[in-house]
Amino acid sequence: MVPADIPAVHALERRLFPVDAWPLQMFVDELAQTDTRRYLVAEANSEIVGYAGLMCIEPIADVQTIAVVPEQEGRGIGSALLTELIGESRRRHAADVLLEVRADNPRAQQLYRRFGFEQIHVRPRYYRDGVDALIMRLQLHTPPSETDRA
Repeated sequence: MVPADIPAVHALERRLFPVDAWPLQMFVDELAQTDTRRYLVAEANSEIVGYAGLMCIEPIADVQTIAVVPEQEGRGIGSALLTELIGESRRRHAADVLLEVRADNPRAQQLYRRFGFEQIHVRPRYYRDGVDALIMRLQLHTPPSETDRA
């Protein structure tokens, strides 16, 4: 993700997460913190169809956000974004990757479980509309390879 992507990403954020959308300035602030953050976009036909972000302060990485437009779900975009975030976590020497997912989003939960994430906690009524957040963790046992460090 580059600064020019932020307006389109923010428009998607508001569409996909109307209750809990991040303000535009939050994306600006996150993108500026390159020492601890990594943000990505996925494109199809020159349009942004997904995005994801990671915060990593060793030894913990935290998936800040991941989203794919409904019209593109099931095409591997979310998996590709998550794969890159996990790879970035390894490159930054994280021991664990954490994330929060809505309790009423089984599709996302299934994706995370396929990648090896396990539920470790529930935050009751975490989201503005009262839905619980499930806290999930992926333990990274494999040290990064030399090519990952380059």
